[in-house]
Amino acid sequence: MTTDDYRRAFELFLAGSDEKAVTHAHLLALVERLPRRSVFLDIGAGSGATTRYLGSHFERAVAIEPSKYMRDALRRTYPEAEVLSDPVETAEPGVLADFALCSHMFYFLPASQYLPTVRRLLGWVRPGGELVLILQNPNNECMRLVRHFFDIRFDLSSTANALRTGHEDLVGSCTLETLPVRFHADNLADTLAVAEFMANVPDLAERPTRPTRKDLEQYVLKHFADPDGTGFTITHDHDIVRIRRSTRP
Repeated sequence: MTTDDYRRAFELFLAGSDEKAVTHAHLLALVERLPRRSVFLDIGAGSGATTRYLGSHFERAVAIEPSKYMRDALRRTYPEAEVLSDPVETAEPGVLADFALCSHMFYFLPASQYLPTVRRLLGWVRPGGELVLILQNPNNECMRLVRHFFDIRFDLSSTANALRTGHEDLVGSCTLETLPVRFHADNLADTLAVAEFMANVPDLAERPTRPTRKDLEQYVLKHFADPDGTGFTITHDHDIVRIRRSTRP
């Protein structure tokens, strides 16, 4: 996909998905139950829509976003946020968060780095504070499309299981739940554009073998067409991992 194609597909995806409404409501409910709301840390903040939505409920919002394009959008969306440009591997927020969010960043990491990265992120959370990770559920329709064409799987469940034992120095509790999320379009062209966008996750775009437009269209027609003929629906349910940092000294 060209940059312009990617941006158009992303806009179509946002227009047809209930992701923001569902995840924002869920995250706000978590925030409202916090005992204190001094600092919000958004790790991989993207264009800043979620940063602004949640950050307004805190005294201070800090965002980490290494992409210049996304940082520029973030500063326009939420100029009140403190923005750091370093990647997660080298970033130093210099603050302990009451609530930290890392949404859809783990596609960029090999699975072997999931657990070490979570431990690093927890180092940015105050004792008793909470880190939330969001990634697509590996069994939703979007991820089944990715697995069909690329034989690759993104899954936080084993990391969540590992955090529950043997990491008591940092982890007080860890839970995983799944939020139902879906994309809907009333025509094939928009659905194809979004399906290609969904398959364009990190490490896949540069692979020498990619599905042809015809292959993708056949898959979309077979798996995503609504039975009543009103359009196309792609589920992309999200896994939400909540990690409470231990209060142990």
